[in-house]
Amino acid sequence: MSDITTTSDHSSPADTVAGLLPLDAKGPALLGVDGDVVDHETLRREVDRLAAQLRSAGLGPKDRIAIVLPNGPEMALVLLATMSVGCAAPLNPKYREDEFRFYLDDLHASALVTFEGASPEAHAAAPGGMIPIMVRGKGLAIDLVAPLVGKSSAARPTADDHALVLHTSGTTSRPKIVPLRQRNLARSARNIASSLELTAGDRSLNVMPLFHIHGMMAGLLAPLSVGGSVVCTPGFDAFAFHRWVDEMRPSYYSAVPTMHQMVLARAPAPRPTTLRFVRSSSAALPKPVLEGLRELFDVPIIEAYGMTEASHQMTSNPLPPEQAKPGSVGIARGIEVAILDAENNVLPPGERGEVSVQGATIVDGYENNPSANASAFTNGWFRTGDEGMLDEDGFLFLTGRLKEQINRGGEKISPIEIDEVLLRHPAVAEAVTFAIPHEKLGEEIGAAVVLAVGMEVTESELRAYLGERLAAFKVPRRIVFVAEIPKGATGKIQRIGLAEKLGL
Repeated sequence: MSDITTTSDHSSPADTVAGLLPLDAKGPALLGVDGDVVDHETLRREVDRLAAQLRSAGLGPKDRIAIVLPNGPEMALVLLATMSVGCAAPLNPKYREDEFRFYLDDLHASALVTFEGASPEAHAAAPGGMIPIMVRGKGLAIDLVAPLVGKSSAARPTADDHALVLHTSGTTSRPKIVPLRQRNLARSARNIASSLELTAGDRSLNVMPLFHIHGMMAGLLAPLSVGGSVVCTPGFDAFAFHRWVDEMRPSYYSAVPTMHQMVLARAPAPRPTTLRFVRSSSAALPKPVLEGLRELFDVPIIEAYGMTEASHQMTSNPLPPEQAKPGSVGIARGIEVAILDAENNVLPPGERGEVSVQGATIVDGYENNPSANASAFTNGWFRTGDEGMLDEDGFLFLTGRLKEQINRGGEKISPIEIDEVLLRHPAVAEAVTFAIPHEKLGEEIGAAVVLAVGMEVTESELRAYLGERLAAFKVPRRIVFVAEIPKGATGKIQRIGLAEKLGL
């Protein structure tokens, strides 16, 4: 498992995902956009029932359970149930067969959860011996149908067991595995709820994908942890968003900047809503978008900073009457944040360096990746790969990116993954993928290609080739043909700044 391990001093059921569901909560818990609803008492009972169905297949705390489902109430229920039994491994349902094969092989998952009769590419990619678990029914009334085994698992997850495993994009290597423990997620959910001052009266309109740490923590677990409620949408829909706000009466929603931009693009005139605040995370929020949201909804716009390795949120701006600072992603929330120089020294306020964090929500280490752990974890600090500075009041300002991964509207993309697919094309001799600055997305994907001698291929043909092998959001929007890939003084490819060098 991970190359860096820690042991907690004590373990409590409250330090697990199942322990996040308050026993005394009585009001609505999960709502579908079609009007379906379950209260907290029913939710706890349903999660227990679905968990028992998973245990009947012999699954327990040491098992990883891959989930390939679209957003919606079914995905929310399955996530809660799987994390109450073992370790959830949610995957983007838009992946192609080759991508499913990589992730399922890499995760060593014991089981695969899909809708009955759905996700043929995932099933085709599943390794032999993986237990197929079918979701039967719809909405908030589902069953998990699995092959029965001789004896159900009796074990229950502890705080130190892994609850969630996700991949985070690598820049010079394959995507890294991030195994998060039950205690990481429980503490993060409570930190987010505290920073947003959530109560049982709050309702999240969750438009973020539930295979993403952002949607899982800020959209689902944080409000449930205080007895609040969650509207389980089928995913972000700019055409339906404002109707959902009016009909479902949420007190907040959390999204990436590109979604906020589409909210503004489809916005009716400013009008009263039930929103108490709007939250933005996963990428920098352009100032015009922040101002537009504030004018549209007449509520505070809360910018936060998070990443998978920190169980999502690390910093967040305060709600009124405290003052947020323009351009800042806020103050540390439940963890410590420092700025380190190249020699691991903690820098004073006002000086730029690498944003580094430590605390109860931070992953113990990447799985089976000693080189990544050696570079990312130093003297108890996790180095985020982002450049920034802290001011005298502890507000964090991000000033640049140290990592080469591409952040396309909050979607983190490994350039090396695209390189490898490009290089499999017979006409491609060399390829390098890089970020292109983009006004709305923050970053778009570009690629430079050197053709093999005597071979020809067009940009559109290469994009079609990639589209058959990668999810659509990973396909470069620009592919340029060059005689030679620009390299640094040492002969290494320098992705950062390549767009500028190529005139893009």
